[in-house]
Amino acid sequence: MDTATLSSKPALTAKDFATDQEVRWCPGCGDYSILAQVQRVMPGIGVPKENIVVISGIGCSSRFPYYLNTYGIHSIHGRATAIASGLKASRPELSIWIVTGDGDSLSIGGNHTIHILRRNFDVNILLFNNQIYGLTKGQYSPTSEQQKVTKSSPVGSVDHPFNPLALAMGADASFVARSMDRDPKHLQDMLRRSHEHKGASFLEIYQNCNIFNDGAFEMFTEKSTKPEYSLFLEQGKPLVFGATKNKGIRLDGYKPVVVELGNGFTEDDLWVHDEKDFYKAQILVRMFDDPSAEGHFPRPFGVFYETDRPCYEDIMNRQIEEAITKKGKGNLDKLLRGKEVWEIA
Repeated sequence: MDTATLSSKPALTAKDFATDQEVRWCPGCGDYSILAQVQRVMPGIGVPKENIVVISGIGCSSRFPYYLNTYGIHSIHGRATAIASGLKASRPELSIWIVTGDGDSLSIGGNHTIHILRRNFDVNILLFNNQIYGLTKGQYSPTSEQQKVTKSSPVGSVDHPFNPLALAMGADASFVARSMDRDPKHLQDMLRRSHEHKGASFLEIYQNCNIFNDGAFEMFTEKSTKPEYSLFLEQGKPLVFGATKNKGIRLDGYKPVVVELGNGFTEDDLWVHDEKDFYKAQILVRMFDDPSAEGHFPRPFGVFYETDRPCYEDIMNRQIEEAITKKGKGNLDKLLRGKEVWEIA
C-alpha cells in the first residue's frame, strides 16, 4: 500500500477496537476499565489492526481477545507466553500483547513467564493482579496475602505470596512497571510505555475483583487515601508523596527511609528516580510492606526499570540468515541423523 493510500485512510478511534461481542465480566469488575484504556491507546500506537495480536491463557482476564477488534488467541492455562514466543519468532513484525492474571501467569504458567522475560521477546505482558482466583470462584492465588481466608483456605492461607515485579526483575525483564485499573490516565501512559519498549515489557495492573476480593487495593485507588499510600515514579524526579507532597523517600545507604519535608529535609535530600538503575529498582519493587502499619512505605507505581537488551527473535533470525549465507539451506534429514552414526557389521 502506497503512502497516499495510507494517508487517505481515516484515523482509527477506540470504537474501531471494540467488537460486537457481549462483554461477560461481573458488573463493576476492574477489567472493564483496563479494556477501555487499551482500546483508547491502540489507535495511537501506529500499528495496523491486522498486525496486532492479543493472546491470553485462562481466567477472567483471558476473555480479553473476544473484546478487542484485532487478531487474538484464547489459549490454554498458563501457556499464552509460550504461544506468543512461537508467533513472535515466526512473525517478528507483529505487535503482540499477552493478557494474563496472577493465577494464570504465576501458578501453572510461572515457568513460561520467567523464560519469556529472560529471552526478551519483543512482546507486551499485561498481568491483571487481583490477588484471587476469580473465574473459579474465589480461591487464594499466588499473590494473595498470608492468612487470606478463601474457599480453599477457610482458616487462612499459609502460603508466602509472590511479588510479581520482584519475580520479573529476577528473571532479567528489560521493562518492569505497575499501574492500576482505577487510574485511567496513568494506565494509558504505562500501556504506551510498554508498547514503545523494544523487548519484553512486564506491566502489573492492580485490578479489583469486586465479587471475591473487593477493596484489595482501595488504599492505593481511593481519593481519600491514594496520596498517602501511592508513590508515582517519574524519571529524574525525587520520590515525593503525600496529600500536600510533604513526604519523601531518601536512602540511608541501601535502606529507604520515609522523611517529612520541611522537617530538616528538602527535595534535594531525596532519592531521585532513575529507570536505568538496576540496583535501586530492586529496592523499589520490594516496597511491599503492610500499608496499614505505622511508618509504612507508599506503594510505587510507574516504570521501575527499563534497559536495552537484544531481543530473542532478532538474534534467532540473524543466526538463521548467517547460517544460510555461509552454508546454504540445511538438510533436515542430515541434521536429525546427527554426527554420532555407526554401522553394525
